Amino acid sequence: MTVSPDDAPWWTRAVVYQIYPRSFADSDGDGVGDLRGILEHVDHLADLGVDVVWLSPIYRSPQDDNGYDISDYDDVDPLFGSLADLDALIEALHARGIKLVMDLVVNHTSDEHPWFTASRSATDDPRRDWYWWRPARPGTVPGAPGAEPTNWRSFFSGPAWQYDEATGEYYLHLFSRKQPDLNWENPQVRQAVYAMMRRWLDRGVDGFRMDVINLVSKVTSLPDGVVGVDGLGDGSPYYTCGPRIHELLHEMHEEVFAGRSGQLLTVGETPGVTLADAVAFTDPARGEVDMVFAFEHVDLGRGPGGKFDPVPVRLTELKEVLGRWQAGLGEVGWNSLYWSNHDQPRVVSRWGDESPASAKALATLLHLHRGTPYVYQGEELGMTNAHFTAVEQYQDIEVVNYVAQVRALGLVDEAHLLAGLATTSRDNARTPVQWDAGPNAGFTSGEPWLTVNPNHVRINAAAQRQDETSVLAHYRRLIALRHDEPTVALGDFTMLLPEHEQVYAFTRRLGADLLVVAVNVGAEPVEVDLGVPVEGAEVVHATHPDAVAPGPGPLRLRGWEALVLRPRG
Repeated sequence: MTVSPDDAPWWTRAVVYQIYPRSFADSDGDGVGDLRGILEHVDHLADLGVDVVWLSPIYRSPQDDNGYDISDYDDVDPLFGSLADLDALIEALHARGIKLVMDLVVNHTSDEHPWFTASRSATDDPRRDWYWWRPARPGTVPGAPGAEPTNWRSFFSGPAWQYDEATGEYYLHLFSRKQPDLNWENPQVRQAVYAMMRRWLDRGVDGFRMDVINLVSKVTSLPDGVVGVDGLGDGSPYYTCGPRIHELLHEMHEEVFAGRSGQLLTVGETPGVTLADAVAFTDPARGEVDMVFAFEHVDLGRGPGGKFDPVPVRLTELKEVLGRWQAGLGEVGWNSLYWSNHDQPRVVSRWGDESPASAKALATLLHLHRGTPYVYQGEELGMTNAHFTAVEQYQDIEVVNYVAQVRALGLVDEAHLLAGLATTSRDNARTPVQWDAGPNAGFTSGEPWLTVNPNHVRINAAAQRQDETSVLAHYRRLIALRHDEPTVALGDFTMLLPEHEQVYAFTRRLGADLLVVAVNVGAEPVEVDLGVPVEGAEVVHATHPDAVAPGPGPLRLRGWEALVLRPRG
C-alpha cells in the first residue's frame, strides 16, 4: 500500500500489545488473571507507548480451550470479572490514548452456547443448520470408528467429527469436540454474528482480531482429505480460504464497519493463507480487513512429525519468507509483524539464546520491517519458554490430546516428546507475566493456574523499569521510533545479503530518506559488507548504548548487535 505520511491510516504508525488475560495479572488471588489485574497495570502499557491493546477472549466460556470456546458472546466470564470491569478498562485505556481490540471467535462456538444447545436438540430445530451436521458414512455403524462423515483430522488431534447420540448424526469441529463449527453458509448465522459485533463497537470497543477467520468458508460437499500416518485425512484444502471467504469478509465489513469511524482496527488470523489471498484480504479497495496474521514464518522448522517434531532452521529460510511477504504486500495491502502470541513459543527461545541482547536484537529486526508490530505480553521483558521438566506440567488442550494420541500409537519416545513440547508448546507463552522477583512473580497472591517460570527472579518488570539498558527500555525506544520516523512506518523494504547466514540486513526508504538496518543474529561478532555505504552514518537506533558511527571498510557487529543507520547525504 503506497501512501504518504499525510494520508496513511493511523495503524501504520501503531504498535499493538496482546494480553492473554488469564496469565497477565490476578487481582483477587484465585490464581487466574482478570480484568482488574489488567487495570492495575494500565500504566505499564502507557509507559511502553503502545497504541492498541488486543484482549484474548474474556467472554463466558466453559474454558475447554482457555476461552476460545464461547458460550455467551455478550457477557464477560466471571473468571475474568464483569461487564462493568470491562467498561472501566476501556475507559482507562482510552484516557491514555490506547484503543481496545477484542478477540472475535466465530468459526466455532462452545457446545454449551444456546445456539448449539438448540441445534443439537432435534434434526428439525430451526437452528439445526447453524452448524455442520452430517449422517454417518454410508454402510457404516453410526458412532463406530471410521463411520465419521469424512476422514478429516481435528487441529487438536483425532477426528474432526463428534457423534451425537440424541439425533444420530455427527457435528463438525475443526478444533476441540467442545468447539462445534458454525455454518457460515446460513445467512441467519452471519446476521447474528454481525449484530453481536455491532453491540461491542457500540460499547466502545475499537475493533477485532478475528480468530481463524479464513476457515469460515468450507467447500460444502466436505470431501475426504489425503490420509496421513494417523489414518486421518487433511481437510485443509476444503476449508482454508474457502470458496466464499472474500465475499463473506466483504459482507462483514459492509454490515459492521462501513460508515463507522476510521479509527477502528480489523485483523484476521489466517492460518495457511497464501500471499495472493493476503493481498486480497488487505487491499483497501476490496473492503475486507486491515491486515492478517500469516503463519509461514512461525511454521518454519516443522519436522516430519509436525509441530512437536522441530528441526533446525537457517536464518536464510527466515529471510526468504519474511522478505517475500514484505515484497508481496509492498504495493497493495499491509503486513502484521509478530514473533510471538498465545499460540507461539517465546521468540528469545525460538530464535535467540534467551539473553537480553538477543531479545533486543530480535525486537529491532521485527519492528523495523514494514507493517504493524504486535508485542505479546512479556516479550517486552525478554520472557523465555517455560522449561517444564515433565509432560504432566503442560495444560494446553492441544498438548494433552497430542500426548494421548502419540502414546497410544507408540509414535514417539518420551524424551523426544518432552523435547518437542519444550520447544513449541503453546504453554510456553502462557506462563504468568513476571512483574517482580517475589513469590509467583507478583502475578498472584494465590496458586497460579500455570507454573511461573523460575527465572522471574532475574527477568521481571520491576528490575527493568528504571534500567535504560533493559529489554523493556529498548522496546520503549523501538515503539517511539515508529511513532517519530515516517520511514519506519511507511518506507519501502529492500532485503540486503539474502544469503548471509548470520546477518539480517535491509533498507527502508521513503522519498529521499534512507535507513539501513543490520542485525547480527548470533552471539559471535561478525564483519560484513552490506553493499550500501554506511561509513559515518548517523546511528538512529541501536541495541548497544555505546554504538558509534561506522568507520571505513566492513561493518563490524558485536554479538546480537543491531543498528539502524541513516547514511550521510
